[in-house]
Amino acid sequence: MYLPSHFTESRVPVMHDLMRAYPLAAVVTTTAAGPAADHVPLEIDPAPAPYGTLRGHVARANPMWRERLPATPVLAIFQGPQAYVSPSAYATKRETGRVVPTWNYAVVHARCTLRAIGDPAWLRGLVERLTARHESDRSAPWQVTDAPPDYVDQLLRAIVGLELVVTELTGKWKASQNRPARDRAGVVEDLSRRGDDSAAAMARLVQAAADEL
Repeated sequence: MYLPSHFTESRVPVMHDLMRAYPLAAVVTTTAAGPAADHVPLEIDPAPAPYGTLRGHVARANPMWRERLPATPVLAIFQGPQAYVSPSAYATKRETGRVVPTWNYAVVHARCTLRAIGDPAWLRGLVERLTARHESDRSAPWQVTDAPPDYVDQLLRAIVGLELVVTELTGKWKASQNRPARDRAGVVEDLSRRGDDSAAAMARLVQAAADEL
């Protein structure tokens, strides 16, 4: 990933926060036929330091856990807020016209080693944790125990766990840090007016990045 220094995010807790907020990762593996990608919701455990461990599951019928080349690393890509940035948002447009469109985004790339796990107790614990987390904001959260035990056991036999020990984390926060302050302020204002969640999230990211400069 091309990573100019002004877009680099190297703080592990900040990257972990993005991974928790946007847990659906593109997991890229290498097979004999070439690269393959699967989209898998993953939980991040900060241990072991410094980068932590990712855990998730895929269908047992999914060939990714069997066909990947075991000696090659796995790349998990987490996509955070993203938004188109119009030149019209820049004060510089009105001053010189020497501006062009761009796209702001925040991403984390996690390079990992991967282990496939079939242990039913491990899988049940993972499914229960994922369920508890993603149901936590509901007034009546669904629980694994709400389903019949034999049905749960049947489904657990149909999945395989993934444990990805992170060996390297790379964060890129492209949030208008390369623009002058008056342009960054214009981007925040323009994105805040759009009324969609992704633009609002990027507006907050641009403001936070500006506050750190």
